[in-house]
Amino acid sequence: MTLIGLAYNQKPEPTELPSELPEAMPQRGELSRPDEEPPSKSFGLTVAELTARDEFAEWDSPVTIAAVEAALSKLGKVVRIEATEEFPERLRAIRPDIVFNIAEGFHGVNRESHVPAMCEFFGIPYSGSDPFTLTLCLDKARAKETLSFHGIPTPRFAVVENLADLDERTFSLELPLFIKPLHEGSSKGITDGNLCWDRDHLLAQTKFLLENYHQPVLVEEYLPGQEFTCGVLGNGDEATVLPLVGMNFEALPKGALPIYSYDAKFVWDRPERPLEIFQCPAKIGSDLQSAIERVVLDAYRVLGCRDWARIDVRLDGAGNPNVLEVNPLPGILPDAADNSCLPKAARAAGIGYDELIQSCLRLAAARQGVELDDSAIATTAAPGEPMLAAG
Repeated sequence: MTLIGLAYNQKPEPTELPSELPEAMPQRGELSRPDEEPPSKSFGLTVAELTARDEFAEWDSPVTIAAVEAALSKLGKVVRIEATEEFPERLRAIRPDIVFNIAEGFHGVNRESHVPAMCEFFGIPYSGSDPFTLTLCLDKARAKETLSFHGIPTPRFAVVENLADLDERTFSLELPLFIKPLHEGSSKGITDGNLCWDRDHLLAQTKFLLENYHQPVLVEEYLPGQEFTCGVLGNGDEATVLPLVGMNFEALPKGALPIYSYDAKFVWDRPERPLEIFQCPAKIGSDLQSAIERVVLDAYRVLGCRDWARIDVRLDGAGNPNVLEVNPLPGILPDAADNSCLPKAARAAGIGYDELIQSCLRLAAARQGVELDDSAIATTAAPGEPMLAAG
């Protein structure tokens, strides 16, 4: 029987977090604020609470880990290997036939590459992108430089490491500007306050991010058009874009800016009260859809993504798709009410959650010559279609 190692980071329980949210945190629909005030400024959070609440945003919940394990169990025996300090020793001792990697890591700008790098060190096959691609995509500026070099549209940008360099680094960029921490995912550090319409606000918000996220800040020109998130399955010429997910920012609370912020992702959008923020498949014309898919696949291949990824795209003022970010470790929440984009796009393509997880593992196994068990039979993919596991 194929031995599958499941590498993951599990979110700590709320009681284990270093700082908790105020008990009176307002719920969606209960926010009282003037129209001109961004909703994220109404929570009354301290700086410590604001940064603590998203510290583990990239990690997976016990529910997600269990759902992934259940899906993988149809292809072999699954052994959980949590990506803690004991991971190297456990990986060497267990020596699975293949590792299914969803571990985001915790320390450093190379944190997402730790698990695959250790797998390579021990000669163990694994799913997903390699250490270089994971590190490259987590550094938003380096990823954008690579995209720009290859002629793939992305907003003009600058990187600010010291507040004293802000004016010099950004003087050629046109307002409004959007800023974000350079090495974060899952919308960490992104609030409505990050959209800067003037230089004073840019100075204040850049100062906040530098002081509280302890890393450089990416400053890029804000694009006014529609936003899409695009799931990709497959490798090389066989990589396929799943049905596009369009953002419906009109579903955000009154006064919120058209940004998929941390609040939009984790605070206002709750399973018990989901936001109707996604439209999948996106209702757009075939020409625009083709243009988006072309840019997405170009970015996927140029950055070296493997097996799966999620790529965020926004239209500029002329309606041209630009790549905002590439996430080779996409979120995979199993509950449809959670509005997780890659599973949502897969469902729109007729791919269930288990099939999505199995497809990623099958793609990885096929790349590396690993045989999987036959509990779930793979369908034969036509040219240009992703390899999918049968339901």
